[in-house]
This record gives sequence, C-alpha cells and structure tokens, in this order.
Amino acid sequence: MGGGSQVEGERALVQVLVRDNNVDQALKALKKKMQREGVFREMKLRRNFEKPSEKRAREKAEAVRRARKLERKRLEREGF
Repeated sequence: MGGGSQVEGERALVQVLVRDNNVDQALKALKKKMQREGVFREMKLRRNFEKPSEKRAREKAEAVRRARKLERKRLEREGF
C-alpha cells in the first residue's frame, strides 16, 4: 500500500500508510489528502439535489472567482 491515490472510474481511491501503529497521524494525512482532492466539498454538494440551473450559476460564479484570483496574482507579480 503506497501513499498515492489510484483512479477508479471518476473516483480516486485515497490511501495512506500507517507507520508504527500511528493511527492518529494516518488519519490526519488521510483527512489532508481528502481535503486536497475535494472529497468533503463534493460530499457537501451532493448532500441535496442541485437543480441544473443552480449548478450552472454556481459553476459560473466559481469561474469568475478563479479569474479574479488569477488576475490579482498576475498584477501582484507584475508589481501593481
């Protein structure tokens, strides 16, 4: 069992290595990997049905947010 993740369909199998029976550290690493891969966010989104119109609006808002963030970073790099 490696520390990476394997793709299975659309889902990725998240694996962590438990060293020296240190379960707390393994749980912390698992939670961090799941957070990084967006598992918690997806669980929250799938908790209730999201109408297609709501999904489009959410995705559009996320795209706008990403674009603003990229623009801000670009301006910061250029020294503005």
